[in-house]
Amino acid sequence: MTITKILNSQTKTITFAAFLLFLSAFLSRLLGLLRDNLLANLFVKQETDIYFAAFLLPDFLYGILITGGIVAAFLPVFAENFKISHLQARALFNSIFTIFFIALILISLLLVIFAPQFVGIIAPGFSADQQALMVILTRIMCLSPVLLGVSSIFSSILQYFNLFWAVALAPLFYNFGIIFGILFLTPIFGLQGLGLGVILGAFLHLLIQIFPLSKIGFLPYFSFDFKPCFFSLKKFLKLMIPRTIGSIAYNLNLVIITAIASTLSAGAISVFNFSNNLQYIPVGLIGVSFATASFPLFSQIFIEKNKEKFSQIFFAIFSKILFLIIPLSVLIFLFRSQLVNLIFSASILEVSHFEQTQARLIAASLGVFSFSLFAACLMPFLIRVFFSIQNTKTPVKIALFTMLFNIILCYFFVWLLSFSNFFQSAIISFLHINNIKDISVIALPLALSFSAIFQFFLLILEIKKKLNFLKFSEIFSCFKKILIASLLMTVLCYFVLNVFVFTPFLQLILASLTALFSYFAFAHFLKLKETKIIFDFLKKFIK
Repeated sequence: MTITKILNSQTKTITFAAFLLFLSAFLSRLLGLLRDNLLANLFVKQETDIYFAAFLLPDFLYGILITGGIVAAFLPVFAENFKISHLQARALFNSIFTIFFIALILISLLLVIFAPQFVGIIAPGFSADQQALMVILTRIMCLSPVLLGVSSIFSSILQYFNLFWAVALAPLFYNFGIIFGILFLTPIFGLQGLGLGVILGAFLHLLIQIFPLSKIGFLPYFSFDFKPCFFSLKKFLKLMIPRTIGSIAYNLNLVIITAIASTLSAGAISVFNFSNNLQYIPVGLIGVSFATASFPLFSQIFIEKNKEKFSQIFFAIFSKILFLIIPLSVLIFLFRSQLVNLIFSASILEVSHFEQTQARLIAASLGVFSFSLFAACLMPFLIRVFFSIQNTKTPVKIALFTMLFNIILCYFFVWLLSFSNFFQSAIISFLHINNIKDISVIALPLALSFSAIFQFFLLILEIKKKLNFLKFSEIFSCFKKILIASLLMTVLCYFVLNVFVFTPFLQLILASLTALFSYFAFAHFLKLKETKIIFDFLKKFIK
């Protein structure tokens, strides 16, 4: 099968689409780990602080307008229009493409012009030289939201037509571009080469999706005739605006966290971002994969008003996410130090600026994040359920409230960990971070974890109100069995590791294999139906 045929082939089921996105996310995360290893070892911590901080403005623009706005509102409205007429759906697509391409260009230009002012707000703790370099990097990377924005609109169309291959490959090409920048552009252009690598990755992300889009006849063109789809555009904007506000809340959280981290010890921004990237691996692999794959179907079922089918798919996906993420969270906490040392401490190019103190703080932060992984994985799914029923206001209200809660927690925990007290001693003992002078950076993952769990439960309560036909007793029963299987798996892992003493890498491999087989065995014994679903799917996939 040629590359073109693969990109143009449709996925037949949600499970396969989710698996494809899972596989893509897994490979993308592996490339992300390689990227982070190179960043941690080839650059001093002050430089990686600048790089991560410079990412914030372009990510802020991309987050509020694209992932927060267009992606949330486009698919449900497009589905309604396509059901009426192919031409009407195409007119809507061209109009939205025109509006947002121009908007992204204009806003990116404003960010370029006022970058020095924004940098002063984002990184108040940076020196003048650090801020000057951050301005240059920010200006270079401001082109990436334009490219990624157009690419995300393309992704929404391809998802509707079940053309998930290009959508799955796009993140891989994005990371390829960044790694190319680290290895080949920074030796020529210095730290600015990192920004150029980001632009290259964004361009490749867009390019890979053009081929299947052309095949289905949806290559966009500029259209300023908004009359044929005026009411659909109006509905689209009505759905988009609340979600955009909610996305501002999420991205503003990251800005405030970065601003706080810039005032802490050098490397705090890098510690937070490296640990956040690690905890996002299971979120991207499990939570986002299932959420992205199920979103088009939920949108269609809601239009059909099939409550029974909606409920059935909702609980099936919710249970699958829990089945995968609970045992993984336990293992991440248990082997956080081994994971961090394996990923960061081994320098690929035999050049290393990475410090052991950084490794211990990253491992501690990852340990904190592991307690909120279940919430972080389920939230993308729950939020897309709200989007599919064309309710973007409720998640926004919750996001705004959670943002305020998180900001308060950030400042409170930073203050609480800045001097000797019972809480600081408890955190040091629990996370095994003795003999580290400043542990204030742990306050940031602590605050984010508490607020994520809080946001998750608020979303659940609101879903129960909005969709009163959903009964959660089945999920609670499933959760109890998953928890029992996970605890039994943990006990067995401890026993095996205490009996067999190997190198840290071999211990990690042995623990992973023991955990995998024992968890599935215990889950099968407890009659969790997810084991049969996964085994049946693997059989079909192998065939």
